[in-house]
Amino acid sequence: MRHADHWMDKLHLDEELPSQFRLSRSKIMYIESKAEGLEGPAMIGRVYLSKSGKTLYYKGLKFQSLKGAGFKANFFETDSGDHYWISGPRKDQSDRLYGGKSGVQIDDDVREEYQSQIS
Repeated sequence: MRHADHWMDKLHLDEELPSQFRLSRSKIMYIESKAEGLEGPAMIGRVYLSKSGKTLYYKGLKFQSLKGAGFKANFFETDSGDHYWISGPRKDQSDRLYGGKSGVQIDDDVREEYQSQIS
């Protein structure tokens, strides 16, 4: 199974969030897989931050910073080691590295809040 497929399979899990995930430690963020190249599957969704803020969690995936060592990526997924670009969404909706919003999916649970953020 390719890593990008593994990522997309996990995104469809509707798991209960552990109690340590608090809305106050969450942000709507842009998440793009770099496992297959410079442009990969991309989502906008709610990302939860650990207490220290060094670890990010999104729908069953756990990310840690590459601390500047990544090529066109700033985080890696701890289980697979795949690289990702994770950032705050842009007001102009041009979140992809080389511009545009083609193919970027927005999670239903954040759609309204996301639209108000970029307006």
